[in-house]
Amino acid sequence: MIKVFQAIYSVYALLLFVGLMLLFGLFIIIPLLISPNGDKISFVFFRAWAGVWSFLCGIRYEIEGQEFIAKDKSYIFIFNHRSFLDAPIIPLTVPKEVRAIGKKELSKIPVFGLIVSRVAIWVDRSNAESRQKGLEAVAKLIGKGKSIMIAPEGTRNDTQETLLPFKKGAFRLSAETQIPILPMAIIGADQILPKGSKLLRPGKVKVVFSEALTPPNSTAESEIDRFVEKGRNRLEAMIITHS
Repeated sequence: MIKVFQAIYSVYALLLFVGLMLLFGLFIIIPLLISPNGDKISFVFFRAWAGVWSFLCGIRYEIEGQEFIAKDKSYIFIFNHRSFLDAPIIPLTVPKEVRAIGKKELSKIPVFGLIVSRVAIWVDRSNAESRQKGLEAVAKLIGKGKSIMIAPEGTRNDTQETLLPFKKGAFRLSAETQIPILPMAIIGADQILPKGSKLLRPGKVKVVFSEALTPPNSTAESEIDRFVEKGRNRLEAMIITHS
């Protein structure tokens, strides 16, 4: 019986997700078509979509550490990726306009893919050339003062491990551009929508931000490796401490 109610709730949440995306979609897309700086207006509606959907679905958020995010600075945000729910979590909890690297498969989701394409860089993670082009596109955005959101694990984590091994791209980019890394721990999203499941449930997601990590002045491989380890240790400690 519980599964039946959960299935009904999941269908309701999905229809609401699409309906609200259609409602807010034009207001998200049009400012970005008019001007590259239209993202300030777009993200108002992006957050409205995520906030209304979360409220009507009974999904609550507890946020800590936003004081570490300076409004006048750019960051490379890194986060632990355990659920598709990260899509509404990020615009709702990050108090900045951000661009994200996402896997190409998400671009094929009707409505969602079309709208989010305006603020995402799609990458085929199985293709080294695609990953490199994605990082080059990100570097250009950083050069324009934009902040970036990257999941350094490279894919959703459905293991019992706190984090998967990190890819180096975000950290190398940080060292090359001297834009700091800012860790963001997302806790509880996988309880609401686990990987591999189509059934949602109401609940609470905790989002914790850490003080930014200053990149090394060198792009030597040994320095990048230490920076990756530092970032992974910080994010892992945040998840364990706040879980």
